[in-house]
Amino acid sequence: MNHAVKEKQENSDADEMDTGEDGIVTPNNAGDTTTAAVNGDIGDEQHTQGDGIEDDECRSEATFRYKMENISRLKESHLSPPCMVRNLPWKIMIMPRNNPNHDRQQKSLGFFLQCNGESESTSWSCSANAELKMISQKPGGDNFARKIQHLFFMKENDWGFSHFLSWQDLMDPEKGYVKDDSILLEVHVKADAPHGVCWDSKKHTGFVGLKNQGATCYMNSLLQTLYFTNQLRKAVYLMPTESDDSSKSVPLALQRVFYELQFSDKPVGTKKLTKSFGWETLDSFMQHDVQELCRVLLDNMESKMKGTCVEGTIPKLFEGKMLSYIKCKHVEYLSSRTEPFYDIQLNVKGRKTITDSFKDYITVESLEGDNKYDAGQHGMQEAAKGVIFLSFPPVLHLQLMRFQYDPLTDTNIKINDRFEFPEKLNLEKFLQDKEKTPANYVLHAVLVHSGDNHGGHYVVYINPKGDGKWCKFDDDVVSRCTRQEGIDANFGGHDDEISVKHCTNAYMLVYIRESFIGEVLQSVDESDIPDTLIERLLEEKRVEAQKRKERTEAHLYMNVQVATDDLFCGHQGSDLLDIEKANFRNFKVKKTATLMEFLETLSENLKYPILQLRPWPFAQRTNHTYRPTVLDIDRDINKTIQELAEGEGPWTVWVETLTPESNKDRLPLFDKEGDVLLFLKRYDPRSGSISYCGHIYMPIVEPINSLIPLLCARGNFPQGTDLILYEEVKPNLVERIEDYHLPIEKGLEELMDGDIIIFQKEESEHDHYKLPTAKDYFRDLYYRVEVSFCDKNIPNDPGFTLELSQRMNYDQVANAVGHYLGVDPYLLQFFKTQGYRDGPGNPIRCTYEGTLKELLVYFKPRQPKKLYYQLLSIKINELENKRQFKCTWVSCKLKEEKELVLYPSKTGTVKDLLEDARPLVELQPDGTGKLRLMEVISYKVFSILREDVLLECVNAGATKTYRVEEVPLEEASIAQDEMLIPVAHYHKDVFATFGVPFMLKIKHGESFSSVKDRVQKKLEVPDKEFEKFKFAVIVMGRQTYIPEDKEYYVDLDDFSPHSIQGGMPARPWLGLDHVNKTPKRSRNYYLEKAIKIHN
Repeated sequence: MNHAVKEKQENSDADEMDTGEDGIVTPNNAGDTTTAAVNGDIGDEQHTQGDGIEDDECRSEATFRYKMENISRLKESHLSPPCMVRNLPWKIMIMPRNNPNHDRQQKSLGFFLQCNGESESTSWSCSANAELKMISQKPGGDNFARKIQHLFFMKENDWGFSHFLSWQDLMDPEKGYVKDDSILLEVHVKADAPHGVCWDSKKHTGFVGLKNQGATCYMNSLLQTLYFTNQLRKAVYLMPTESDDSSKSVPLALQRVFYELQFSDKPVGTKKLTKSFGWETLDSFMQHDVQELCRVLLDNMESKMKGTCVEGTIPKLFEGKMLSYIKCKHVEYLSSRTEPFYDIQLNVKGRKTITDSFKDYITVESLEGDNKYDAGQHGMQEAAKGVIFLSFPPVLHLQLMRFQYDPLTDTNIKINDRFEFPEKLNLEKFLQDKEKTPANYVLHAVLVHSGDNHGGHYVVYINPKGDGKWCKFDDDVVSRCTRQEGIDANFGGHDDEISVKHCTNAYMLVYIRESFIGEVLQSVDESDIPDTLIERLLEEKRVEAQKRKERTEAHLYMNVQVATDDLFCGHQGSDLLDIEKANFRNFKVKKTATLMEFLETLSENLKYPILQLRPWPFAQRTNHTYRPTVLDIDRDINKTIQELAEGEGPWTVWVETLTPESNKDRLPLFDKEGDVLLFLKRYDPRSGSISYCGHIYMPIVEPINSLIPLLCARGNFPQGTDLILYEEVKPNLVERIEDYHLPIEKGLEELMDGDIIIFQKEESEHDHYKLPTAKDYFRDLYYRVEVSFCDKNIPNDPGFTLELSQRMNYDQVANAVGHYLGVDPYLLQFFKTQGYRDGPGNPIRCTYEGTLKELLVYFKPRQPKKLYYQLLSIKINELENKRQFKCTWVSCKLKEEKELVLYPSKTGTVKDLLEDARPLVELQPDGTGKLRLMEVISYKVFSILREDVLLECVNAGATKTYRVEEVPLEEASIAQDEMLIPVAHYHKDVFATFGVPFMLKIKHGESFSSVKDRVQKKLEVPDKEFEKFKFAVIVMGRQTYIPEDKEYYVDLDDFSPHSIQGGMPARPWLGLDHVNKTPKRSRNYYLEKAIKIHN
């Protein structure tokens, strides 16, 4: 609860209200409603409504009274019964207060307006202004009133004055406020439609709003405006989108938004529309210029309409034409050009009305004096320059230029000046020739901005049918409003009325030509929408509803991942499949479903009778293998899936099915006590590959050699072929089975269902194979790893992935990557990954003696392995004896810059560096041909490095860079009375340097005017601009301006190093003080990005 406290003297202006923090008071029992109706009576409610707004609880304003009796005994707060406005309860709250700011405590009456005080919701809000009035009950007496304006919400659900009226004045018989120990309080409240509560826009207005994604109110305002341009809406519906991608098609997304605005009962979302624009999530939290979005969106729609049945709709509706001309005054010469326009930008600053702005727009400019016009063969001529309108479109968009650049503050500012616009507008006098129909326009929409240049809120007032009945569209809330609210209240400017927000004003207007109103605002009903589009949108809705239902019921289901034999085929790794990559059949099963119900589901989907399939749940063994295990179907047939899965899932099972060639009607019985389930794999050393050969039930007492005939058949070997058998125990542990005469239970280690036997043909000579045995194959497999290689010079490069052995050395890795990229491996340099930020770290030397495994040691087991690389221009073994040196080449014009990446020897000098740079730069044909290296710090030349300086002493930094340039001819030799001085650009603040600094030769005793001439020639600055330059000698941050009113002669002592006690000598520099005209990147440049629709 918050209260605006009146700290002024009691006779001060009633319109003022102190809302400072020191005026916030929360009474202990302000929210107490238990005694609200004991001593007080609610008076008759009055309300004023215009334009046919319905007279019920959703009304926008009302006047109500509250009679408080026994006022002399008032000791605690009291609330009146509620008065319903905008479907919210509003109450008068009064309480006795003591003013502690006086020498002796002065008693006064607190008077507040409470909104929705008993609601526990935290999301609601309602903006309102009100007049709080104390009624004089004396005939002819004067009432006492004060006004408030406030955004009511849960934490500030009441607003008013802690000291509305002193108790002395309240009890003064002359004022007549008290009669029979009772007072009469009155409130007139006018409220906007609330947010966050049950406000049915469709019921109250017939229309719905658009949801705000974060900062998309500017877009919502424009979309509503375009939607109510009915002729455009109809054309959008007719755009062919049958084959469009639903996530990338802007026309389809616009059709979807328009359709939902027309037929939905709830606010409409725009996320699919912004996604079709190609916008990221962040774009939805950035405010942009609605005028710019209007142009971009209309351009996009116009291009998408080309070649369709609605081609030309955009220009037909919005395009007008103007004539730009330049006419010479003294010769017969006229230059003119006809230009189309989709909107007109009108100046607001210094203009009172829209007519004034149109007059300003067509004002003729005289070109004379230095600004004469080049009329070709007629030479420079005095001329008149201007524009005149040839035609105005059916729908006229007027952009009011409320946001303008202020050169004094070097920022954009908002102009809140009062600017009037009429409901009906005649533009006949601004046309060159009259058109077929009068240029009479009716106001259709007013787009309004509240706030300043840095942000705010956008709403739109629309006259949907052009009949003067207005509605306010404030994101998801739509409400009826009066003409005054829609038009007059948005002129801007200052007003004594507290209800007028000074920063709230119109910034875009939409007018419709009277002669086209019937066509532009034609009715659009379902018959105007293609059936295919309706069917597609309804199907989208059905699918979305189904997905919502699935999400809400997700907690009732669990996922069962089903593997069949086809998933095991082709698997070349350990176990039977890669659990992370396997393409399971997924079944969404109720957690309470029984095993029998699940079997019925499997039977129906896999097309096998229940007796011909058997589920085997996968289990994680202690040795980190993942194998099927037995399930006692007879015992567990009525258990739930959640019980069998022993958790929330997903539950992974292998479903055994009867093979067609078995010629049986059911799977064989499995004795879980006497049988074991074995899986079979064949290894082929020729191809170095594994083949899955199915499974088998075997009695555990059978000897291992009883398997041999079956293995020969499964492996396509002739019966009697000698085979080598292995047991796959775990990754990197494959044991050869030595004694085939042992029973299976003794021949296999810790026999369990799901064990795997690998077999291969025994050959006398197989050493010539790369991996001659299954044991060799799985040992090699154990060390295989997938490594992603990303180009370090490409941000967010997804790179490529290679399967390599962790036992590879540097050369083997480089050869594999070089082979993939098709480049010499010695032209690659590799970098480790910095784990804390997943970026390139230190380079890996080509003499690295470790293995790939050691490079990847810091990655977690299941974490993707990554290394970075870059392509080199010299071989890596040469590079490691050199150092990379980045510097900038600047041409003699001081304008052409390019980055040089040089690789001088680590033990080299500046001279070696310059020699490496020479082939990469373009020297002047008649220049000195001599290069120099300059150290630049904060846009100032700090020093010219001698050629014998070692490169190990030359290091760049955050503000320090190095520059290579050709020594100019005039600086090739320096006489005793001459000096090279550094020159830099700045504006007002000597520490705010910018631009390209340079060196300049000066001579002792020469006039400074000749120095200025050389500077102007070097910079190629026009005379008019150069006149604004100021020159200063700057040393140690202190500037001494060179006088302009008298001749100054160069004194070299002014530019000689100044000695500083205890430090290096400070070298002066010549400063050029002028405005920085290079484009600046604002700190908040991300808020000023141009709007783009990428699709």
